[in-house]
Amino acid sequence: MTILQSSSFLNSVPSTSSNYSCKRGLIRATINIPRIKTSKISLPNLQSVHEQDLISYSTIVNNDNLVEIQLSPATTRSHMVNGRPDPLVIEKLYAIKEAVADRVEMHRNIGEQRSQWNSMLLTSINGITLAAATMVGIAASSGAEGDSVLGLKMSSTLMYLAATGMLTIINTIQPSQLAEEQRNATRLFQDLHNQIETTLSIGHPSSIDVKEAMDRVLSLDKAYPLPLLGVMLEKFPSSVDPAVWWPQQRRRQTKSVNNWNGWNSKQEEEMREIMGVLGRKDQEEYIRLGEKALKLNKILAMSGPLLTGVAAIGSAFASHSPHGSWAAMLGIVGGALASVVNTVEHGGQVGMVFEMYRSNAGFFQYMQESIESNLRETETERRENGELFELKVALKLGRSLSDLRNLAAASSLKEEHLDEFASKLF
Repeated sequence: MTILQSSSFLNSVPSTSSNYSCKRGLIRATINIPRIKTSKISLPNLQSVHEQDLISYSTIVNNDNLVEIQLSPATTRSHMVNGRPDPLVIEKLYAIKEAVADRVEMHRNIGEQRSQWNSMLLTSINGITLAAATMVGIAASSGAEGDSVLGLKMSSTLMYLAATGMLTIINTIQPSQLAEEQRNATRLFQDLHNQIETTLSIGHPSSIDVKEAMDRVLSLDKAYPLPLLGVMLEKFPSSVDPAVWWPQQRRRQTKSVNNWNGWNSKQEEEMREIMGVLGRKDQEEYIRLGEKALKLNKILAMSGPLLTGVAAIGSAFASHSPHGSWAAMLGIVGGALASVVNTVEHGGQVGMVFEMYRSNAGFFQYMQESIESNLRETETERRENGELFELKVALKLGRSLSDLRNLAAASSLKEEHLDEFASKLF
């Protein structure tokens, strides 16, 4: 470019002589400048320049702050408009971010509401049950039949029937389990919100990021529904399956020109060992615990309404006669046992414990699928950076990098006889 400017400047100067005059005298000077032959200089096509491994920068405004974004050449060509990030992609990501923030607030509020349901219904049903048992005892201890005794028996019977109906409903919807579902959804939506913020701040937003964010939002909506009617998760499934809240793993776009992208054969083997430990130990253990919690919850959910129903029958036939005394005993003991069962089930939040085990098993399955999707990709430049991925796995499992590598080495030596779990968090 410098040669072109020089040649154009020289060509603008006349090739003949230059005359200079002065008031005091006439001075003539002749400067002979030879003509310079300029040949056509072919400039590289802009497209070929973009084909080189160049780094371009652009800035966007994020929350009144200028953020410099480093873009790869391929991303620059695909998602840049006039040298800047595609504003439509950024607007879509901001729209998804706002929707995710709204879902975080909705799940948090509804989770608190359903947690209050659990405590209020527990207190109310136990109060009704114990009051009915007290009425049966007073009616049975009365020496003669009368209107007052009949009123006590009818009142206790109606209260037992009301407790039976309320227990049937509360045991069906499991408010403590619903509250745990909303807590999990709040945490996962908040994690997605943070990831979108990171992409907008230091990443290079693309249409693929928009698609992945949308898929994760829809997957979370399906895994943790808000309505109770029609789409509520089954509270007493026939088998315990890990919770799944993530979309199907897709092939990643090229992110690095480095052939290895932070991966090596030793690290791949370590990740395979970690994946094996997660499947053999952690996930299997939480599924086993989930099955035990599910069986206990089923027994308690059936026992509560059954006991209040038997107590209602006993209170209806309670009297001072020999046969009536046995009926009164059923009414009193049944009500007391129903209160105990209700307290253990909903006060102990057995449904919440089951959901926690199911969610933890899903987390370990998610970790396995993340590792497998990276190892299955034969082109290492399409994987997530190996060093960054190893750091994320170690943090999610509550281990240091050296501790994670020691676990992989121990697993390769002891194989299935390893007693240690992969996760130290839970």
